[in-house]
Amino acid sequence: MGGSKYRDAGVNIDEQDRAISAIKKLATSTFTPNVVTGLGSFGAMYQLPRGYENPILVSSSDGVGTKLKIAFMTGIHDTVGQCLVNHCVNDILVQGALPLYFLDYIGTGKLAAGTVEAVVSGLANGCRENGFSLIGGEMAEMPGFYGEGEYDIAGFITGIVDKKNLLTGKNIIPGDEVWGFPSSGLHTNGYSLARKIVFDEMKLSIDSFVDELGCTVGEEFLKIHRSYRPVLFPALERNLVKGLAHITGGGFLDNIPRILPKTVSVEIQLQNVPVLPVFDFLVKGGKVEAEEAYRVFNMGIGMVAIVSPEKRNAFTDAVGEKPVLLGHAVPGDGTVRLL
Repeated sequence: MGGSKYRDAGVNIDEQDRAISAIKKLATSTFTPNVVTGLGSFGAMYQLPRGYENPILVSSSDGVGTKLKIAFMTGIHDTVGQCLVNHCVNDILVQGALPLYFLDYIGTGKLAAGTVEAVVSGLANGCRENGFSLIGGEMAEMPGFYGEGEYDIAGFITGIVDKKNLLTGKNIIPGDEVWGFPSSGLHTNGYSLARKIVFDEMKLSIDSFVDELGCTVGEEFLKIHRSYRPVLFPALERNLVKGLAHITGGGFLDNIPRILPKTVSVEIQLQNVPVLPVFDFLVKGGKVEAEEAYRVFNMGIGMVAIVSPEKRNAFTDAVGEKPVLLGHAVPGDGTVRLL
């Protein structure tokens, strides 16, 4: 019997089947009772939970950018999947939504079942830790489209919030306090600049040990993007937050304005920002100006919450860790000022 022409063209259906078998086990381990169908249907089905007076669905999609290059260089592929889930969780958390389910897309040139399994294991870990389900996705093998050993991933999340609890930032007023929650590192943004500084300008390798970081470049750059759901949701349930901003690409300068009324600005006291060693290392090594650094990187703060001073004590008691008071809302034009 002749060989497979499809395999000769670069697509290996047998390898896809091996990957799918592993993916099914990982995905089903995340299922909640609301998942209606198992994997394999043309469309995934989910029963909305009860108890919402006026439910609003909140959806988002994202990727992890060139952090994937670090996964390719190290051969470690599970952390980027978890980063992707947590990034998406944070993006809908800022509107007060609890995640319900997640779907993924993985595109690659030549499919390696072990690599795909590692990526999906990270996705599944992220879903389990955040209490929701990985219910479906797409895996595409496209020979000649991606480089050898490379792939891309994207995530799609849907969450739910009661309309009365929807966070919009519209009630933010001058005098409100700006609180920050520490990041774990670069999270999933700024890797193009970070790679240029470290690999092109400083001539370090992925395995270089950096004393200032206490680990190798690869270990630092693969640190998992935090999910802020566990620490913040108790405060959201008690209506203690006026607005949340996920500090991703664009940093403080571009993300906080997304939740501000047009007549309100925010002033951040830079001396209060707990800058992580990795950002000091990158800023110094790359001679990056402060304003650019605070637009490209999170600088050590992954989530910002704006809270009325009257609710300060209740807010700090409700969250699962001690946040940092970064500054205040002031009369203005919807911008952020770094002081």
